[in-house]
Amino acid sequence: MPQSRASDVSNVLEARNALGKRLRELRLQAGFNGRQLAESLSWPPSKVSKLENGRQTPTGDEIRAWARATNSENETEALLTSLHTLEVQYADWQRIFRSGFRPRQNEIAELDEKTRLFRIFEATVIPGFLQTAGYARVRFAESIRRLKLPNDINAAVQGRMQRQEILYRPAKRFRFVLAEAALRLRLCPPTIMLGQLDRLVSLSQLSNVRLGIIGFETPYVTAPWHGFWMYDNEKVLVETMSAALDLRQPQEIELYGNAFEELAAVASYGKSARAIIARVMDDLASEVPDDVE
Repeated sequence: MPQSRASDVSNVLEARNALGKRLRELRLQAGFNGRQLAESLSWPPSKVSKLENGRQTPTGDEIRAWARATNSENETEALLTSLHTLEVQYADWQRIFRSGFRPRQNEIAELDEKTRLFRIFEATVIPGFLQTAGYARVRFAESIRRLKLPNDINAAVQGRMQRQEILYRPAKRFRFVLAEAALRLRLCPPTIMLGQLDRLVSLSQLSNVRLGIIGFETPYVTAPWHGFWMYDNEKVLVETMSAALDLRQPQEIELYGNAFEELAAVASYGKSARAIIARVMDDLASEVPDDVE
């Protein structure tokens, strides 16, 4: 696993382990062994073990039940605060999208409203702000299939397109850096990707948008381990295959800010960036039959 992402996940695991350790302490103080506590809560014994060893994150109701069973209800608020911190930092996609994509779109839109400077790096995909409806539909369809999520794809695509209205607000500033691989990976049919690349060219000319492309031939100073989104200097969002990491510690924001600047420093902009996009479009157009518009 890349070092920066491994560090992020490690922080989450440490927080979950610390919460589990505190639950174990409360159980021992109450004089229960694991089986006895499980029986008092009508839980399988394995659940107590998983919670105490950080292999499973408890729910709020489970924490309240644990506190009652161990006569430590005075610890409930502190435990719930620890759980909330953990939930903010690490949220699995199944939980995020349990009600479909649109609620998540609305939640992110609220964050967009508060943010003035967006710094976005992607190594393998086109960022949502820059996606066409066709490209977005393919991306949502993949998530629905892979994660077995509720299918509200039409509402999700509509929400993403509406979210892009923010690109046209002069008070907002956007800095995008994409690796050339994001333009070339075959994540959708060629005709859809051609439209997507054409949209990149158009949006790159907005006065408040700075789009950088790192060509394959460019030497990297910082390795493009994974994509990340920075919202002002308040938070960083990192998406993994299974979850979203919400990072807010000053040292984490500084680390990602430095990484973004190093990636941005080797990217091509303006005519040079559009030349890379045009080159990819030419290569892709050769694969589209003449009778397909």
